[in-house]
Amino acid sequence: MSPSLEARDLTKQFGRFTALNGLNLKIEGTKCVGFLGPNGAGKTTTLKLLTDMIFPTRGEAFINGVSSRRDRKRALGDAGVLIESPEIYSSLTPNEALGMVADLRGLPAADRRDRIRTVLGEVKMTEWADQKVGRFSKGMKQRINIAAALVHDPDVLILDEPSTGLDPRGMAEVRSIVRDLKKSQRLIFMSSHILSEVVDVCDEVALIDKGKLLFYDSLDNVTSRFADGHQSVDAMLARPVGADQVGQTVATLPGVSSATLLDPRRIRIKFTGGLAAQERLVEALVGLHLGVLQVTESESALEEIYLQQISRGD
Repeated sequence: MSPSLEARDLTKQFGRFTALNGLNLKIEGTKCVGFLGPNGAGKTTTLKLLTDMIFPTRGEAFINGVSSRRDRKRALGDAGVLIESPEIYSSLTPNEALGMVADLRGLPAADRRDRIRTVLGEVKMTEWADQKVGRFSKGMKQRINIAAALVHDPDVLILDEPSTGLDPRGMAEVRSIVRDLKKSQRLIFMSSHILSEVVDVCDEVALIDKGKLLFYDSLDNVTSRFADGHQSVDAMLARPVGADQVGQTVATLPGVSSATLLDPRRIRIKFTGGLAAQERLVEALVGLHLGVLQVTESESALEEIYLQQISRGD
């Protein structure tokens, strides 16, 4: 059975304030979905409703087809959850802290050592397994929190802004871990308000604002639907190029509406035509022998759509 998350008419009111308003969202399959929105949009409220940490005013949430409200133990048995980064006892080591979690999760004693070793490897903390957590940086503690969510080997992983509050190195480490976890046949649902994080890590994106879902789709489809027929990609180069060279070569390729040199080794290209045009564009770029190393979805494309959709709700 493919892992899934579903919200049906999910609504939460706190007095007169509506934090979530009739959310209908169904996610299926092994992938990483970014749950994007500004602060206060309803992201954490949604995650808490999905995991039965708070009760809905109306509607229902499901994990792998099981109602979180009606059968909480069974639903959450398939899910690893990290919401609002809990603190770890500073006097414990990762082995000890994860041992407590494994015990609470009911893992057989014979399997715990191997499972803890595995998850510490997944979050790149093996060498720190017997060091006191109190000595760790915030980013290292967050990696242990992610390991705790993985210790029972769930097929659904729910993360609430996992890199928020970390320094650039810590953020990069957490993103690298999430990218690696995508290879392990899990459904990862990750809330964030950091656009670059979603572009870097996620396959699909759902945008929420003021408690309402604005859209849910793949990143490619989102840019095709909302960017006025234009898409943007960034080309990373092995060698520096000049603006004149870019204007005489890249800017003249079929379907390209503009080519901007962001720095001597990075070009932002705006084009039309969807995925087929993007494929042809990449082939043409390689043919120009500019030393193209990588072509990625431009963060600016999602940023423009994000601001456009949020402003429409004002």
